[in-house]
Amino acid sequence: MIGWPLHELNPGPAPRAAVYILALMPDMERWPTGRLLSTAARLVEHAWNEKLRGMDLTHAGVIVMEVLAVNGPTTQSMLAQIVRVQAQTMGKTLTRLEAHGHVSRARSVSDRRSQVVSLTEAGERTLGLATQLEREVLAPVPVDTAKLRRELQSLVRELANNHSSAVVNDIVAAADSAVAPGEPSN
Repeated sequence: MIGWPLHELNPGPAPRAAVYILALMPDMERWPTGRLLSTAARLVEHAWNEKLRGMDLTHAGVIVMEVLAVNGPTTQSMLAQIVRVQAQTMGKTLTRLEAHGHVSRARSVSDRRSQVVSLTEAGERTLGLATQLEREVLAPVPVDTAKLRRELQSLVRELANNHSSAVVNDIVAAADSAVAPGEPSN
């Protein structure tokens, strides 16, 4: 057991969160691969959100901006489908992005009930900065990030091939089309 009570650990900023996670199960050699992947993903997302907070952005907001950068103007309902969130969740994310000038919304000419969302010039600039921040999150980690990306992409595709369903195909298609600007697609 560790020399302090677990109830005193507070999963706050990334370094303390890592201590908290490791304190609960310190022998990572015994962790299943899925747990390693999900823990790494949560830690990266947490660190990235900490950096994005200074830009009044969230990880979810950046994902929406990436989709708009790749696909161009898109209806709010289609964005929700691509990102795989509820329409209400997308609405909240877009309201925040719009308030900060990153996106604009306008009524669709073909369907007045729909709103078309576009990335603004300010949003494009902010997305470039956010992409750089994402790279900075992994910069101190002694790992070949290009190789890691290739391995993760391969893993996602192989898992999708082995567990084919409409949902899995949608996830892979959305991931393949949502390459962040400046990021290699392979």
